[in-house]
Amino acid sequence: MNNRVTELFNIKYPIIQAGMIWNSGWRLAAASSNSGILGLIGAGSMYPDVLREHIQKCKAATDKPFGVNVPMLYPNIQEIMDIIVEEEVKIVFTSAGNPKTWTKWLQDKGITVVHVVSSVKFALKAQEAGVDAVVAEGFEAGGHNGRDETTTLTLIPMVKEQLQIPLIAAGGIATGKAMLACMVLGADGVQVGSRFVASEESSAHQAFKQVVVDAKEGDTQLTLKELAPVRLIKNKFFIEIQELYKTSPTPEQLIKLLGRARAKRGMFEGDLENGELEIGQISGLIHDVKPVAEIVEDIIAEFENMKKWVSTI
Repeated sequence: MNNRVTELFNIKYPIIQAGMIWNSGWRLAAASSNSGILGLIGAGSMYPDVLREHIQKCKAATDKPFGVNVPMLYPNIQEIMDIIVEEEVKIVFTSAGNPKTWTKWLQDKGITVVHVVSSVKFALKAQEAGVDAVVAEGFEAGGHNGRDETTTLTLIPMVKEQLQIPLIAAGGIATGKAMLACMVLGADGVQVGSRFVASEESSAHQAFKQVVVDAKEGDTQLTLKELAPVRLIKNKFFIEIQELYKTSPTPEQLIKLLGRARAKRGMFEGDLENGELEIGQISGLIHDVKPVAEIVEDIIAEFENMKKWVSTI
């Protein structure tokens, strides 16, 4: 299955395992890369020394390409980038910031750079900044999201219409059918997040994985748009946010309610009531926790079967 994405990353299948905070440690990244896709370590939930440890353990667990996802709004960004260079990581996905800030600096050191966006406007800005590829993420995605609420089905063809560099679709993709649909719409590959949260190798707490498996349609909603839009499972903390919104809160009041380490409490420590439980709408189609290798095998088998079926229509 050779195309621009597989060639860019030297991988077997054009699938990227998303670098998700508190979910994407070295075990998930290594298992993903060993399965023929691109594994990503999520640096957003790691202090610099912890990130170095995860990179080193990932290198020991796979001889395949892997990368690091770096949300640029996090502190210690220079130290994080220095560690990535020192540990000879060859692929970096940046997000939540201006791609011009780090793209050339990383590329000058031989690193392939991909930037995550949620609109045509920012896809073009990333291309102008010289990135090697773009991830266009639709409104369905888990975690932090775009303010415009553009769905993946709409976003991908609009970005494709104006982009020259490789395009990776994200948001609401957990199956081979969805992968094929995105590629028909113009994507060169897909990024999968929520499906890999419910994997054996994910670093998420087992209780959070079970919540993802149990989730149904309508159990997630985008909120906190005044701060940074985030899609959450509706739990006690989510209800507290909605109650606060009835008072027309200031951003400062929202920040006070959010507090610190909410995502860690929910996804990593398993506090299902008071934690921030970030997951995509596609969780309603995730019904089990499996090894990464089986997840990838299922996606590719369904992709190939649907390709054959489409050719008969």
